[in-house]
Amino acid sequence: MSETPPRPIRLLLLDDERLILVTLGGGLRKAGFHVQTAESVQEAEMLLSGAERPDLAILDVSLPDRSGLEFAQRLRELDRIPFIMLSAYSEPEMVEQATQAGALGYLVKPIDFVQLVPEVRAALARAGELQDLRDKREQLQQALDNERDISVAVGLLMAQRRIPRQSAFEVLRQSARQQRRRIVQVALDLIREIEQP
Repeated sequence: MSETPPRPIRLLLLDDERLILVTLGGGLRKAGFHVQTAESVQEAEMLLSGAERPDLAILDVSLPDRSGLEFAQRLRELDRIPFIMLSAYSEPEMVEQATQAGALGYLVKPIDFVQLVPEVRAALARAGELQDLRDKREQLQQALDNERDISVAVGLLMAQRRIPRQSAFEVLRQSARQQRRRIVQVALDLIREIEQP
């Protein structure tokens, strides 16, 4: 039985200079990445509407139809696509804006694809770490929400039946066992039932 090879890492390279698209795109492809290129935000939007979602976007700061930073914020907020910025300028305020927008890297042109490959790999590793943190935060929030719902249901049972906390929790747990459901689901049903007029 043969293993399927890992899916190549997909990159979106957005720059209005065709020479950069050809040289950097070609170099990144030789390095094993699957690269889609776009010369404008509009073209990049069309690529994003397709089935393939990039793992990382490499964006020029200055674009003819829209700011690369604006587009970067859209990628981060709507699609959660990590990105690094390219620019011909290295002014601290531009770097700060890119950082504030969530850039995982900032490279000053001219760029050799040999320099770009380690930057891409580092950004992908950082993006993976950030996604893990987001996932853990969501799991923690879910656990806290579940705990709150169970506590509310226990409190309602205590008030309704005039029983101590531990007894109310046992009633809830026993009900969950009998129904073969998670205790939080039973708790939510109880809360909804009591909240209905």
